[in-house]
Amino acid sequence: MIFIPTSFNGLTVIQPTVYGDTRGYFYESYNKDVFFAHGLDINFVQDNQSMSHKDALRGLHFQSPPFDQGKLVRVVRGAVNDVVVDLRKNSITYGQHFSLILSEQNHTMLWIPPGFAHGFATLENSTLFSYKCTGVYNKASEGGVLWNDKDLSIDWGVAEPILSDKDKTNPCLKDIVSPF
Repeated sequence: MIFIPTSFNGLTVIQPTVYGDTRGYFYESYNKDVFFAHGLDINFVQDNQSMSHKDALRGLHFQSPPFDQGKLVRVVRGAVNDVVVDLRKNSITYGQHFSLILSEQNHTMLWIPPGFAHGFATLENSTLFSYKCTGVYNKASEGGVLWNDKDLSIDWGVAEPILSDKDKTNPCLKDIVSPF
């Protein structure tokens, strides 16, 4: 596995070693010892998976402390434009976003530490998205940032996203008191 730091403290792109032959491929998507050796001492407590149609947009979501979550995300089938926004008030990248394409072809994963809002736009039909989380879901602590906040200027890569009612009404970043 190759661990690639980003300009956002703690946010890490992970490229697994993929072994392919005539049968298909195999790769290790998580190994506690390997992650620990790269400075990521992570304890996962919940796994989630979503299936989304092309042009679906999920996000930008977060959970407030003490129920904040770190997430290891990857695409099992299909492709997404994955986006995070730094909500950590003392971070030099506070209020900035980072995005990359995650797909079944590139096998790329992203480690998102607590303190980020996260979302993705689905680029292919029937995309399966996998999340390993360091905290369990807690409805009372969930929050969100408006997906099309003009101050963030995120290019999601979809012309007319399919959104949940909740995601249509999240507040802009400037209207949130960050819990991080």
